Amino acid sequence: MIPGWPGERGKAMAQAIAYCGTPPDPATLAARFNLDPVLIVALSAVAVAHFAWCRAHGRSGHGMLLGWGIAAAALISPLCALSVSLFSARIAQHMILLLIAAPLVASGLPAAIRVGRGLWPATIAFALGLWAWHMPAPYDATLRSTPVYWAMHLSLFGTALWLWRELIGRDRNDAPSAIAAGLATSMQMGLLGAVLTLGNHAWFSVHYLTTQAWGLSPLADQQLGGAIMWVPGFLLFLGIALRSAWRAWQAMEARQIA
Repeated sequence: MIPGWPGERGKAMAQAIAYCGTPPDPATLAARFNLDPVLIVALSAVAVAHFAWCRAHGRSGHGMLLGWGIAAAALISPLCALSVSLFSARIAQHMILLLIAAPLVASGLPAAIRVGRGLWPATIAFALGLWAWHMPAPYDATLRSTPVYWAMHLSLFGTALWLWRELIGRDRNDAPSAIAAGLATSMQMGLLGAVLTLGNHAWFSVHYLTTQAWGLSPLADQQLGGAIMWVPGFLLFLGIALRSAWRAWQAMEARQIA
């Protein structure tokens, strides 16, 4: 059990100790950086190698480097520890990784794997991963096991990179598929966010005793997390679909002029 947490409460909290440590309180959060040397070395090595590839192929690589920096911040900053206490913090971490870091990193992926026939497999894989990892049993397992924690992050970030690379790289002549995939992703993220936000009971047992220090009930924390997913995810992928529609319109006008 956790020292200072007696009885059943201590047992429940001990189950929540995983990669990011014990649940923090507001007084200690600012000092709770994740200084895991393996993570820091791995992120640094991948970012340097990716940047070197971009430079060798005549690209600046600055956007990609910014993406890796944002991903590092999401995993190393006190947000990692806060995500042990709050479901909403975990969702915020996921949205930073999936909606900000992933498209920036994907913009610098090698040309050979930019765009193929993988748009719909990527769309489906991303949706399956998002829904699976935000169901109660798999989600709770990520706070009880470091391997499961990393399985979640690697699969979510990996499928997000795949999807963003497919969406970003579509040319104007292939806009209809990008429009459809963007709309589908917008709808499924919005639906999951709505289910979490509008639910009338808290799903995630690992947070039953960790939210009170932050002035939230477990249900209010879950609803806040759902809103964080619902609005940004829905709007961003809807924006991608509208961007693809605009590019398709421009291509149609160019053909008519020609």
